[in-house]
Amino acid sequence: MKKENQNIVTVVLAAGASTRMRSPKQLLNWGNSTLLEHTLNTVLELNSSEVVVVLGANFEIIQSEISKYPVTVLNNTSWKVGLGKSIAVAVEYIQKLNYKVDGVMIVLADQPLIDSRFLGELCNAFNPNNNQIITTSYKNGKRGVPVIFDKYYFEELMLLNDDDGAKTLLKTYANSVNSLKPQFENLDIDSKEDYNYLHKEIFKK
Repeated sequence: MKKENQNIVTVVLAAGASTRMRSPKQLLNWGNSTLLEHTLNTVLELNSSEVVVVLGANFEIIQSEISKYPVTVLNNTSWKVGLGKSIAVAVEYIQKLNYKVDGVMIVLADQPLIDSRFLGELCNAFNPNNNQIITTSYKNGKRGVPVIFDKYYFEELMLLNDDDGAKTLLKTYANSVNSLKPQFENLDIDSKEDYNYLHKEIFKK
């Protein structure tokens, strides 16, 4: 669970078209719900200041499926530009909030192995007003999402406009980056094969 004195807004990126899936990846079955709902249930356990979901492709269909959740849904109409644009849309919204925000935590909707305990560890490693970036460490040495950015980086995050997400900031501000390694292998579901493999592993009969 995160520190009580933190005002971190959690952003779930779910705007992609899932062209390799032939159907919205966000709505693939996962347990008793969908992939996106599983992610929402995970992040809502943190009691963040607010949970923002960025949709794009298949907006109406997906929005109707998550209407019962206490989240703010944004429509990234430029979703084809890539992940960076979704981050920019979310941070632009956060900048207009009428309460103090210390940072933003960015989570993907297609990493179902991420749990609330690990997200809580990221939050606990984050100290506001220190220009910190807290990333997730992968076994190949790469650093990425889930990630927390201090509000110091909001102006630059709003300028993102490609499919590299915030990788450029991680390189530019490498000295400000701290990484945590989860106790599990964090996998993305990028293809039907990925989905079938993970689903079988997690929901073995």
